[in-house]
Amino acid sequence: MRDTPGREAPRVRDMPAPRKSEGAAGGAAQHVLAWPYRAILAFLLWTRIRPYQLTLLSLALSVVTGWQILAGHWIVAGLALIASGTCDVFDGSVARHRGEEKRSGAFLDSVLDRVADMILFSCLFWALGTAGHRLDAALALVTLIVSLSVSQVRAEAEAIGVTLTEGFFQRLERFLALLVGLMLPGMMRPVLVALAVLGGVTVLQRGWSALSQA
Repeated sequence: MRDTPGREAPRVRDMPAPRKSEGAAGGAAQHVLAWPYRAILAFLLWTRIRPYQLTLLSLALSVVTGWQILAGHWIVAGLALIASGTCDVFDGSVARHRGEEKRSGAFLDSVLDRVADMILFSCLFWALGTAGHRLDAALALVTLIVSLSVSQVRAEAEAIGVTLTEGFFQRLERFLALLVGLMLPGMMRPVLVALAVLGGVTVLQRGWSALSQA
């Protein structure tokens, strides 16, 4: 559906429900965020913003998040991360609703998601290491490797014709966990431990699934 001049703003009740993620938090997020998702989607469609603009804005906000992490402003970083994640969710939603889904857009979104992960966890590694928190910095580095491995396993599986959607701890779960670590004092180390361990479980889960199907 394409917008035309003079068209009324989309009605929230007419918007589709959010897609369910296959990760641990997917079902709860789909239920809790259903109404806000529809309201934000209706607003974005009314503004006529393009999907690729949301994708690029998400990356720019990830840069802001990393900058604020390095500056030690973790609450501000958390707020910027919320904005970045919102853009990341809705670029695909806007494209689907308008019938503008393209392979080029999916490719750009996937690549920039990986770039965003590298920015966030590299900045976190640098900030924690500079502050003398060597264990936490090491955990941030492990989490970066694990998060990239989760995506790489899926990409390699798709290259041999195997489709993977499962995974206990995917991008949504990483986003929510990192948000908790940034917004709640003293929670970064437990969050990084969870990200490293559960992300590792997801890598093994996807790797086994790919090998079984192949």
